[in-house]
This record gives sequence, C-alpha cells and structure tokens, in this order.
Amino acid sequence: MVTAVFPAAGSSKRMGGGVNKNLLELAGEPILLRTLKTFSKVERINFLIVAVAAHEVDTVEGLLRGAQGLKPWRVTVGGSERQYSIANGLKLLPDDARIVLVHDAARPLVTVQTINEVIDAAEQFGGAIAAIPEKNTIKVIDAEGFVRYTPPRAELVSVLTPQGFRREILLQAYDRAAEENFLGTDDSSLVERLGIRVKVVAGGYQNIKITTPEDIRIAETFLEA
Repeated sequence: MVTAVFPAAGSSKRMGGGVNKNLLELAGEPILLRTLKTFSKVERINFLIVAVAAHEVDTVEGLLRGAQGLKPWRVTVGGSERQYSIANGLKLLPDDARIVLVHDAARPLVTVQTINEVIDAAEQFGGAIAAIPEKNTIKVIDAEGFVRYTPPRAELVSVLTPQGFRREILLQAYDRAAEENFLGTDDSSLVERLGIRVKVVAGGYQNIKITTPEDIRIAETFLEA
C-alpha cells in the first residue's frame, strides 16, 4: 500500500498575515484539506501523515476530524526545515506501507492522474518525481554574478511534488542524510546521493505551490477554468 506524507510546518512568511498558508481558504475550502481530499481519492493510498508546527497540531486535528472523505490520517509535529518535518512523518509509517509519497501540502491542484503515475513509476524504478519542462532559459553563474554557461533547456525540468519512493530507499536516504548532516532541497536529492536513478513523470503546470497571495489568485483561476 501507499502512504503519503505532507510537510506543512512552514512559517508562511511570504504569504503575510502570520497564518499558516495551508489553513487559508482556496475557493471556500482550506488549502490543506483540498490537498488531502485529492490524495484520498487515490485507491492505492491508505494512510495520510501531516507534519505541522507544534502550536497548530490541535487546530489541524480539529479541521481533519470535521472533514468527510479522508483516508485514515495522523498529525505529527514538524521541524525547523522541510526535511526534518518529513523525517518526523516517516516515523509514523504503517507497517504495510511499501511506497511513500511526499507532497507539499501547499500544492492543492495536483491531479489524481499525476499521483497515480508517480506511484506507478516509483514501484517500477524505485523512485519518481513529478516535473514540468522548464520554459525559461537558465544561466549558471559564478560567485561574482557573471554567467558561467547556459545549460540546454531540453535537459531542464522544474521539479514538483508528489515525489514517490520505495519505502526502504527513502528511509535509507534519510538515514544517510542525518548521519552526514546533509540538508537537501527535496527528497529526490537525498535519494540521488545513494546512486539511485530517479524517474521523471510529467506533471501539470496547474500544480503550483501556493506561497504568496498572488498564487491564491492564480490557483482560483485554474479552478475556474
């Protein structure tokens, strides 16, 4: 079976207002709840784990208890970094979890199709991430701010979530990162350090991460469309 872990303990500084962005409403429903409901529609997923700030545990548990249509869930205390929040969530994995998905709680527009395709690829290859082709030209610069070179755009993707891995691979990756005090930007970066190839699955441009007030307006536009 599949367990999904949702880091949601960020400070939401760029959103402003001193409120966890995952608790803000998008088209009349909290962002976190909208995300969890989508994952709950995936047949193979049997458990949800949400990592939030310590002072928000009671609030989030109350929100989820009052919601319908959710798979079984647990709320745990997150950490000061995304990676630490996920590590706490991994401690709650059910014994029958064979594939583990990690998804930003602030990406509420992910589709069931994308989730299923990541699960399929993780089962086949051991690890998979959702991503989209990079539209912009990317420059690699030096410490003084001068361009070093321009990588071919055809080789570049913008990485999204969910990211999915076989249980034993992800746990090994997190154990090694902890031992070596390595802090990665995503789960794939931890798995890549094991020498494991990670498969890229086509994601959707609507699967944005809500970070600023403008992102909420963009997400509402996608929903209206």
